[in-house]
Formats: sequence, structure tokens, C-alpha cells
Amino acid sequence: MTPRERILAAIDHREPDRVPVDLGSTPSSGISGIAYARLKIHLGETRGHNRVYDVVQQLAQPEDFILDRFAIDVVDIGRTFNTADSDWYNVELADGSKAQYPAWFHPVLQSDGSWEASVGGRVIAKMPPEGTFFDQTYFPYIDGYPDSFENLSEEMGKILWAALVHSPWDHISEPDFWQTLRSRTQQLRGSTDSALMIVVGCNLFEWGSFLRRLDNFLMDLVADQYNVERLLDALMEQHLSFLDKVCTAVGDLVDIARFGDDLGMDQGPFMPPEIYEKLFKPRHAKLCDFVKKHSRMHTFIHTCGSIYELLPDIIEAGFEIINPVQTNARNMEPAKLKAEFGKDLTFWGGGVDTRQVLNRATPREVKEHVKRRLEIFAPGGGFVFNTVHNILPDVPPENIVAMFEAVA
Repeated sequence: MTPRERILAAIDHREPDRVPVDLGSTPSSGISGIAYARLKIHLGETRGHNRVYDVVQQLAQPEDFILDRFAIDVVDIGRTFNTADSDWYNVELADGSKAQYPAWFHPVLQSDGSWEASVGGRVIAKMPPEGTFFDQTYFPYIDGYPDSFENLSEEMGKILWAALVHSPWDHISEPDFWQTLRSRTQQLRGSTDSALMIVVGCNLFEWGSFLRRLDNFLMDLVADQYNVERLLDALMEQHLSFLDKVCTAVGDLVDIARFGDDLGMDQGPFMPPEIYEKLFKPRHAKLCDFVKKHSRMHTFIHTCGSIYELLPDIIEAGFEIINPVQTNARNMEPAKLKAEFGKDLTFWGGGVDTRQVLNRATPREVKEHVKRRLEIFAPGGGFVFNTVHNILPDVPPENIVAMFEAVA
């Protein structure tokens, strides 16, 4: 099987010739710049660069020779942008690792060792001293909802997830962007046999929390559903217009559209199922329906935490794939998930625990842990191997190698 055939077989719940593997096709299935630098040193690899393409989470874009070494089956089409050396400049990460930032990103070092990122003179994000990711500091609707959402896109552009966005969306304001996106995706489709991923976002719950701040928005879900629905409808108008452009540009070339909406905490969902069913499920269904009617892409949702109670509704909404499969959260045990939802969902993640195992165990223990996960998730397809979320800076490179060796 080719890598693309392997991924598509898994999504179709057919058992491929081997378990397909992801590293870095999404900003929730990747590797931190610090961990990537250490991995390359461990491998004796001096080629290439350590390019931090997602500056908010400080994630590296894995290079082709690393993807080949670990037999990765899927890539993000955003890697076709920012390919020239002039698109980057040299920096040092928190541990002193050498890396590069995109040429457009210039955070400012503060006297206390923290870093601040600004838009239009307003500080929108901050990374603490020796930190490894940026935190949001500006919430446009923190004091309440506006009477009109005519300026919604402008306010969204002041939030770090939009203002400091990863490729290809850091180029979206450029003339002929959509034509460029199509032509580069066509070139990538013709030069690789990997499956292709596009990160479309289209978050709903999360945009509410980004605009209002999480504590306020959680209260709104119960006490102010009128304004919540006003906001969600305004977001949907933007999301559907955006998806129309995505499907027109690359819907016949890309295999998977990755949505995002973190719905869970360690102990359960952020909301009861009935609130998800009322406010979010119908809108998620419209997004999935649009993609399926206007492209050949499969629908993938990244949602962290304990989402067991929401999974029946997530499936009914039309999502085919879930990530990161946070198996260390309540009710998210691998065997339970596979038994109850394995016929309806592809689990893209859950292959190794990143909270206690990948970062703290020995290489031998990592291998044993991964093999147990494979025994649970792999039978019958419906599984793409990936860690539970990104590989963070504290993960020893020996354990990363052991993890991939266990899958091979």
C-alpha cells in the first residue's frame, strides 16, 4: 500500500498492511521545536533546519528526511509555503536550542525574560520566562457581547490563534492566495504518495472562549444562550464562506479536513451533552455536511479531554475522525472507546500517553506501552498512530525513537 492508501483504508475501517502513522500533519499531532532539535542531535542529523512553523505552540515542521525515517503517511499542505531561507530567521528557544521563526513573527523580549507579541500596538500574547508556548492575553468581548457582529473578523484577528497563525493561513491576505494554494497543493499531490491534510479550524466553542474568555463563555452557555447563539451564527457565516473557498481550491486534492474545538476537560466535557446537542451539534453538522457535499475530504475533529459523553452526538454530526484521543482522561480508556465507537470513528491518536509514559518511562517501557495500544486500536482499521497530542519539550529523544520502532 502507498501511504495515502494506508490512511484512506484506516478511515474506511479496513485494516491496512500496517498501522498508518502521523507526525506533524496538524498542530495537535506534532513535535515541539525543543524536542525536535534534541531528536535530530540524537539521530546525528545535521541537515536542514529547526523551523518553528506554529509559533503559538512552538511546534517544529518535521522535515522530509525525518518523515521518511519514521515512515510517516500524511502531510499538511501548509508545508508548501515558507519554503525559502528568506522566509525565516535564526532564534534560540528556551533551552538554548537553535531554531528559526517565520520572518513575520517578531516577539519582544521583556526585562523579566518573558516574550510579548503585539498586533497594532496591543499585546495579544505572552510567553513567560523559559516558557515553551504563548498564552492569550487579549479577549475582545470580555466585558460583554456587542450589539452587532459586523466587526467580528477584525476582532478575531486580534486573537493570537488568528494573528499568529501557522502556514498556509499566514499568507491568506496575499493576492491570489487561493490560486496559489491550489497550484502548490497540485504540485505536492504530484510529488508525494502521502495522504494530504488541511487544517481548517472552524472552531465554535473555542472561538467563544477566545472572544469572551473561558470563564465568561462557560457561564454564557447556561445563562445567556441568546447571545451565544448570535455569536455562533455570526461565526458560522464566516466559517461556511471560508469552507466554500477551501473546497473550491483544494477539495478535490486533499484527503482530510481538520476541524478543531476542544470540548473536554480531564474529568468530563465542558458542558452537558444537552447543551452540546442544542448549541453546537447542529452547527457542526452543517460544517461537516458542507465539506462532504462540496469536496471529497474526510472530516476530522481535534477535541481534547474527556469527550466520551459527547461522542454519539459528534458521530451523528458527521465527524469521521477524532484526535488526540486523550486516553488519560476520564472514560477515555482505549478498549472502551474501541469497543463502543470503533465501527463509527477513526481514532487518530491515543497511541502513547504523553503525560506519564512518553516523557517519563524508559525506552523499553515506551515500546511495551505502544504495542499494547496497537493491540487495542489497530484491529479492523479505524486507527492512525499518533501520540496523545504534541510531543512536548520534556520527551527524551530515545523515547521518540523507541515509540516509532514499536509501530514499525
